[in-house]
Amino acid sequence: MNTCQTSRRARVQRSVRTCAGWHAALLIAGCGVNSPDVSTPPPDSPIEHVGTAVVEEVVDGDTIRLRIDGSTETVRLIAIDTPETKHPTKRVECFGPEASSFLETLLVTDTTVRVERDVEPRDAYGRLLLYVFLRTDAGEMLVNREVVLRGFARPLMIEPNTRYQQQIVAAAFDAQRHARGLWKHCK
Repeated sequence: MNTCQTSRRARVQRSVRTCAGWHAALLIAGCGVNSPDVSTPPPDSPIEHVGTAVVEEVVDGDTIRLRIDGSTETVRLIAIDTPETKHPTKRVECFGPEASSFLETLLVTDTTVRVERDVEPRDAYGRLLLYVFLRTDAGEMLVNREVVLRGFARPLMIEPNTRYQQQIVAAAFDAQRHARGLWKHCK
């Protein structure tokens, strides 16, 4: 294992501990679906807006292709992990096709979305890491959070990209508490 892999493993282990800490804090605070407006970033967080993008394709439940400034980027939705559907060495996992289908209903081809980067702009596979926001009749929806809230994904916090960690973990608790999606159908 090289130094980069060792460092990444350590970051993932720290993020799992951080996520567990959020679980405890959210339970104590009694947080649920009515978390703060996700379109407003935390006050101490410097936002790097990428701006707007156009949906070209939903690859699976947590990966999409967006057209940004005239070029196509493969984008991994930050802070969530959906069951596998297209992994080269893994079988299709429980609720993976449903997660992909749900994301396709939210992010229809040619829809314009607002996107935000966090601290690390790309993952080890070169995918752009983004939070994706969709304009709805009720305002702006953080798609990453919505996928978790509906039970199609679990939170996956990898430091330092944790800007919306509290809202996403609260959404997971709500989905688990109400046995939505994979929380009901997958063991």
